Amino acid sequence: MGDWITIILLIITGLILILVEVIFIPGTTIVGIVGFIITCVGIYITYEEHGATAGNYVLAGSGLLSVLGLVYSFRSKSWNKFSLKDINNGKVNEGYSNDLSVEIEGVAISDLKPIGKAEFNNKAYEVKSKGEFIPAGNKLKIIQIEGNRIIVESLNN
Repeated sequence: MGDWITIILLIITGLILILVEVIFIPGTTIVGIVGFIITCVGIYITYEEHGATAGNYVLAGSGLLSVLGLVYSFRSKSWNKFSLKDINNGKVNEGYSNDLSVEIEGVAISDLKPIGKAEFNNKAYEVKSKGEFIPAGNKLKIIQIEGNRIIVESLNN
């Protein structure tokens, strides 16, 4: 009787680990593999200790239990409380260049190679030249704004 308790505990523990892998931590595979190995050990012990007939019943029961557990867990909607429901509608740098317009003048606060930092209206922005190197301290003028991309040219010729 004691070996049946061991077999049942091994199989149930293995199946629980497989369910945990599938539902809670998908992608890690370690927990699922350990669960699969533990379940296989339980089934193997059944074949060794109690013969092919008992082993076949335990194998079929384990397979049925795992399928029923998965079907029940997904149909019961109990996993909905673990899923993310919020939607993030924010955007990165939203309104980043709202204070700027074409023809505003400023100063390069870092070298533009062709991307660097510039100051317009006492605020720093990441800007891009049309490909040329512009050293820090040069006066700049905005020639184009595309979303958050600010394209400048040097006023120091």
